[in-house]
Amino acid sequence: MSAATGAVTRRTVLKAGAAGAGLVLAIHLTGCQKPGAASGERKLIATNAWLRIGTDNSITFLCDRSEMGQGVYTALPTILAEELGVDPRRIAIEFAPVGDAYKNGAIGAQVTGGSTSVRDAWQKLRVAGAQAREMLKSAAAREWDTTASACRVENGEIISPYGKRLSYGAVAEAAAALPVPKDIGLKEAKSFQWIGKALTRFDTPAKVDGSAIFGIDVKLPGMLYAALAQPPMLGGKAKTIDDAAAKAMPGVRQVVATGSGVAVVADSWWQARKARDALKIEWDGAATTALNDGAILRGLRLSSEKSAGLVARKEGDADAALKAATRVVRAEYQLPLLAHATMEPQVCTADVRADGCDIYVPTQSQAAAQAAAATAAGLKPEQVDVHTTFLGGGFGRRIDVDFIPAAVEASKAVGKPVKLLWTREDDITHDKYRPPAYDTVAAGFDRDGKLVAWKLHLTGPSITARVFPGAVPAGAVDPFAVEAAANYPYDVPNILVDWVPHEIGLDVGYWRSVSHALNCFVAESFMDELALAARQEPAEFRRALLAKQTRHLEVLEVALRRSGYDKPAEGRSRGVAVMEGYGTYMAQVAEISIEGGKVKVHKIVCALDCGQTVNPGIVTAQVESSIVFGLSAALWGEINVQGGRVQQSNFHDYRLVRMGEMPVIETHRIESDAAPGGIGEPATALVAPAVCNAIYAATKQRLRSLPIARHNLA
Repeated sequence: MSAATGAVTRRTVLKAGAAGAGLVLAIHLTGCQKPGAASGERKLIATNAWLRIGTDNSITFLCDRSEMGQGVYTALPTILAEELGVDPRRIAIEFAPVGDAYKNGAIGAQVTGGSTSVRDAWQKLRVAGAQAREMLKSAAAREWDTTASACRVENGEIISPYGKRLSYGAVAEAAAALPVPKDIGLKEAKSFQWIGKALTRFDTPAKVDGSAIFGIDVKLPGMLYAALAQPPMLGGKAKTIDDAAAKAMPGVRQVVATGSGVAVVADSWWQARKARDALKIEWDGAATTALNDGAILRGLRLSSEKSAGLVARKEGDADAALKAATRVVRAEYQLPLLAHATMEPQVCTADVRADGCDIYVPTQSQAAAQAAAATAAGLKPEQVDVHTTFLGGGFGRRIDVDFIPAAVEASKAVGKPVKLLWTREDDITHDKYRPPAYDTVAAGFDRDGKLVAWKLHLTGPSITARVFPGAVPAGAVDPFAVEAAANYPYDVPNILVDWVPHEIGLDVGYWRSVSHALNCFVAESFMDELALAARQEPAEFRRALLAKQTRHLEVLEVALRRSGYDKPAEGRSRGVAVMEGYGTYMAQVAEISIEGGKVKVHKIVCALDCGQTVNPGIVTAQVESSIVFGLSAALWGEINVQGGRVQQSNFHDYRLVRMGEMPVIETHRIESDAAPGGIGEPATALVAPAVCNAIYAATKQRLRSLPIARHNLA
């Protein structure tokens, strides 16, 4: 369908339903109202999977994506409200339960990730709002003996051609009994009332006054608390457990051996934590004692050298062009393991009973959380209710559900609700880490100085093969391993991007921007190397090769202009990076200086084209957040493994950017009516190459590994 005309056919609606966006046209009553109940009693009518309208004129949106700071709690109801014809600020919001209707069409599961929330919702929530609107109009039109097309809506009311008014609540029950419209029209962008406006986030008041419930805040009647002793080495298991001292401590109820460690259950979390530390456990970690940084790097390098890799992109013949090139430039890049380091450590509250289980959990993957809890409780998935809380940071970490089973096992053992909370040290030493990478890249110029060949050879583990077994068939490329590489934007006639899957002996997970951060660092750092080889200024070199990529070129031009790229202040240097990720086009310019052999980042200017914007304020906030996240990783981010043990444990040795180290960030958004792009992640990926390119401009040192803190810049 055209975004401009918004024509939606029945076929489109049926396809949406098949993808998990089906309508639920049944009347749902709060509680168990019996036939013949008083007419004034409130009813909630479910007009579709996301929308409930009460006879008291209440409107509730079931948010099918997890809110972890990225703004879906505001953006998604705004999309639906636009077509429904009601001010989104009137809508109450609840998190959706587990259900096929809430599958993310871009992923194929009920998952919040991949910067897909708005992209996936853009069509189906507008359709859902429009369908509900037309059904409400039809119900009112029947009462007035007129046609629905002659009526209009205005902020929760239907208005007849003669000015009569009926509220949505007054006709909701009648509307729910009507057939779903076969063909509907969606608004044109020029008619939007709320989409594109910087509405204040709907979750802000609750987060300011403390009433918002994160996973760490859950309280249930009779609830106990648990702390988990986990093996100090990755993949370790408990051989023997001496819990006598722990059981004798105040408040301790029980010590429970779980699949991931040993849980101590007590009346308070601090009692559980102190007793956990009193446990005497002999751990078996023989399987991973040989795992260390050197072994990981050697394995990656060996796989890279021995394999040609699985082809992710091939245009022309890059190998032949490299052999014929007048000048060839080659480089190798290394990237480290990284932790997610969410502000809220992993936490789950479980209430297991003989006939069912409730879990209260900050998760990005509701169906997976349900399945994990069911297995741990010995129940069927449908016997587990998942109550999603706000997330104190996700960044991909909470797509994994490894922290859920122990809470369920502890609750089942004691017969009471149990909140199991990890410590910060647990979180950093038992993460699902951002994969490392070892990449080689080569490019060739012909005798006229034209760039004629580009070959990028990537090596690293597959996250998707672990998280979604079977999703990446044998011999196939994991698409989440070649982001920002397979879509290399520059005009080069011969391109080859291939990928060697190499498992490293520990679990890796999705990390904010996934492989964009890995591959953009390599590609955009190497572009500066090629500019030097071509004896061209880096921005000019990119301009010439982006002539056919108008959206890339526009963001580059805006970033250069807004940063004053050509005229840095005295003692400062600038670097640039360009990328498309998640349907968003972006360029960044970093301005730095070198002080005492260390880099100081003064300013980062970001220009972006993310298509149609639902809420500009959220876009700006996400860009700034992503840049801070990317800057922490670029400057200091590194997880080291020795003897199977992670060496970092808290923020003293896994550094984050502090207030006094924050650069000025400018965000310049290009207006666009193209389909929405993702915004929660892409800005993270450009920070490292932009900063490292600026470092080269200042020092003539080319950094081909991260973090920057590894390098002496004196």
